[in-house]
Amino acid sequence: MTTEKLTILLAGASGVFGREITTALTGAGHTVIGLGRAAANGVPADLLDRDGLLRAVAGTSADAVVHAATALKRPPLRHRDMAATDQLRILGTRNLLAAAREVGATRFIAESMVFGYGYGDHGDTPLAETDGWAPVQRDPALEQHVAAMRTKEELMLGAGGIALRYGLFYGGAGTDAMVQMLRKRMLPLPADGGRALPWVTLADASAAIVAALEHGRPGQAYNIADDAAVGFREMAELTAEVFGAPAPMRVPRWVPGMLGYLSVILSTNLRVDSGLAHRELHWRPSHDGARAALAEQA
Repeated sequence: MTTEKLTILLAGASGVFGREITTALTGAGHTVIGLGRAAANGVPADLLDRDGLLRAVAGTSADAVVHAATALKRPPLRHRDMAATDQLRILGTRNLLAAAREVGATRFIAESMVFGYGYGDHGDTPLAETDGWAPVQRDPALEQHVAAMRTKEELMLGAGGIALRYGLFYGGAGTDAMVQMLRKRMLPLPADGGRALPWVTLADASAAIVAALEHGRPGQAYNIADDAAVGFREMAELTAEVFGAPAPMRVPRWVPGMLGYLSVILSTNLRVDSGLAHRELHWRPSHDGARAALAEQA
């Protein structure tokens, strides 16, 4: 556990989540050095270019490295929307750990996802970190996504880092993106679309980064999600109601199947137990349910 002020190399600092993390870390008194392809970063570099990355960080010193880099510009609907992020989770993580050694970092935090447990129906009992991974489904596209998430975690935990298994993001820019999709009628959902899924606001997810740096146990993964799971269509309808956007289009169940990845999300039933994060990180959601969190933003 540490409460000292750290210098943190943040991969993905210019992204939606990265900007939230930067605000949370600097608000806690830490110093952030942004790392990413955008010129606005303190260290402009491509995580997939190992040699270029090592040249870019040469001479930089940091106490910790946070991996929050993705290639997502909006919520992914098709399997191909995840391809570049899958690469960042595997090759990008390996290269970032090499850069971490170069800058002298001894603490590592990885943004992970609850879908590392696997897609599909997990039943109604919340999964804890001790439950382990479910068998990978026999779908090549899903295997690629799940393997990428698990590899990222394994690499970070193997280096003595910490993995934060987030629910789906909402709130802030995450909700803005859904509102835009609803207003443009770009979110087709069946009437019964969506089983129970874990969610977490971007602000709470960012607070978990700070908590993990200050209180986290090396080599440990933590579930980070709201106390109550919410179906995807339920979240979309709630967002539309709070922000005055059109409700999501009602379409036959086979329509989202044409998109691929969205269909997988809609067919997944998953709840997680964030009790370990409550106890060890002293982290809890800052609101009482999704409606309250959305109302704070509206």
